[in-house]
Amino acid sequence: MDRCDPGGRAWISEAIRKVEADANRSADTHLHVFPLPPEWGIDLYLKDESVHPTGSLKHRLARSLFLYGLANGWIHAGTTIIEASSGSTAVSEAYFARLIGLPFIAVMPATTSPEKIELIEFYGGRCHLVDDPSSIYDESRRLAQECDGHFMDQFTYAERATDWRGNNNIAESIFEQLSLERFPEPSWIVVGAGTGGTSATIGRYARYRRFQTRVAVVDPEGSAFFGGFADDDRFRTAPGSRIEGIGRPRVEPSFLPTVIDRMIQVPDAASIAAMRWTSEVTGRSVGGSTGTNMWGVAGLIAEMLARGERGSVVTLICDGAERYAHTYGSDAWLAEKGLVVGPYLESLRAFHKTGEMPLEAWGGPG
Repeated sequence: MDRCDPGGRAWISEAIRKVEADANRSADTHLHVFPLPPEWGIDLYLKDESVHPTGSLKHRLARSLFLYGLANGWIHAGTTIIEASSGSTAVSEAYFARLIGLPFIAVMPATTSPEKIELIEFYGGRCHLVDDPSSIYDESRRLAQECDGHFMDQFTYAERATDWRGNNNIAESIFEQLSLERFPEPSWIVVGAGTGGTSATIGRYARYRRFQTRVAVVDPEGSAFFGGFADDDRFRTAPGSRIEGIGRPRVEPSFLPTVIDRMIQVPDAASIAAMRWTSEVTGRSVGGSTGTNMWGVAGLIAEMLARGERGSVVTLICDGAERYAHTYGSDAWLAEKGLVVGPYLESLRAFHKTGEMPLEAWGGPG
């Protein structure tokens, strides 16, 4: 039996060329220095993933998922692409689907910010909203079967679609950009987990290159990842997260706890306070998941200072605050959700002056 399809193969080759050309046009993202008192002897860097063409860290993942699907022969001319997402991955996938001329459907919780919905539609995608966030997987499979499409399934394939050994992945980029700094091998890299793909890539790369850098994953309240990590439970479920882009109602297949050194659970109000504090200190607009990162960073640096350690810490600016103007950026929305950010914001301001984080505010070692 001969299944050779020269026309189909030529279409895939051209689609891969377009996706790779997009990457070739994009410069690497910046590594910004976050201002800390010099006498601390600790350097903090923010890798700004918000400057990708689609405005978030998920641009890297979407590119990798498209290349993975194309190279595996899962995506062909006319294939409808379907993705289960909390928003940002869908924005980036809608961009790449348009780039290679394919229809795109995003299956998302009805609570997804209107700004993300508008971006998906701007790139030509269609949004299919569901009331129960845990149903996005089954609904995506149903739609894919119904229209003979391809379910990208970022939550399964994120950890394997990216080449963790290098090839300009985010881990290789971080270490190369740090090569001329006074502490080129960071003590900690701090990231959140949505699919788990970023922490898997960084954790694997650090081990592969024999770095002693530790990976800390911050997890918002309501997410299943922290409890699953603490109890070694791959089947843990939870209500889900109010911090879009990270935290999940289940432990996702792409989440690899074996390459993570520490997990830190972060209250939602602390995430939003740290989001605002980061913008206050740096003048850069950052989203809620970046705030989650920064809350974890502050606590880790306070621990380093208490132990008299010097070194560097790296985290990510995942996306910008403009995607959350009607939610995390709205005091009315915070009041409606019962989120009180003031005490956390004051703890962060005090930390920036003293280097100390109150144990009762941060939660301490976990």
